Amino acid sequence: MPADLLVCQLGRLDYREAAALQEDLGRRVQAGEVGDVLLLLEHPPTYTLGRRSEPSDLPMGEAWCASQGIDVVRVPRGGKLTYHGPGQLVGYPIVHVDRIPEHIAAMEDAIVDALGQEGLDARGRDREGAQFTGVWVGDRKIASIGVHVSRGVSTHGFAVNVDNDLQPFSWAVACGLPETQMTSVCKETGRAGTLPCFRKRVAYAYARRTGRRQRLISAARLGVGAPLASVA
Repeated sequence: MPADLLVCQLGRLDYREAAALQEDLGRRVQAGEVGDVLLLLEHPPTYTLGRRSEPSDLPMGEAWCASQGIDVVRVPRGGKLTYHGPGQLVGYPIVHVDRIPEHIAAMEDAIVDALGQEGLDARGRDREGAQFTGVWVGDRKIASIGVHVSRGVSTHGFAVNVDNDLQPFSWAVACGLPETQMTSVCKETGRAGTLPCFRKRVAYAYARRTGRRQRLISAARLGVGAPLASVA
């Protein structure tokens, strides 16, 4: 029988709070106190700077970003700058990982599967070079991926543009690719309000691609802000 993947929908959560939750869950997954988890959520407007980010990735500067209501956070994941905002589906698989390339490919493939159900012909491009990691529709990027692995457990994950405002991507150098055009499910299909359905599709597709059986779990049961040792 496949192992369970605990799937928790958190709604909208401040990026720094989510980072602290990931750190806590990561330690507990490492210790065997909680099974592998997929967190699904949205963030308020936030630029995150990965380990390979450079000052030129944020040409407007942090003070200007703050004046626009956009937080700026430095994170330990791989990759460069990306943007998070309401209407974007963020997924954090906090899972045991044997090989990072296969872990990234599973996320890409799951997102491609879910986008296919929206009628979009998408593809993952991590095999073309680290700078192309993510999911693309034609030459337009629709999903970003960046991970951090510690003691065999991965944190961080993916962000898929669904109904979110794409304008903030133009105010920075997203993913280190200044010429790249970002897109979204809404922009490609003309359909808004698809996030709830798309979230379910991604969860199912990721569980299937990793050979797990998804088990929905509430935030309260998962113990957000509380001990998680009771979750098995």
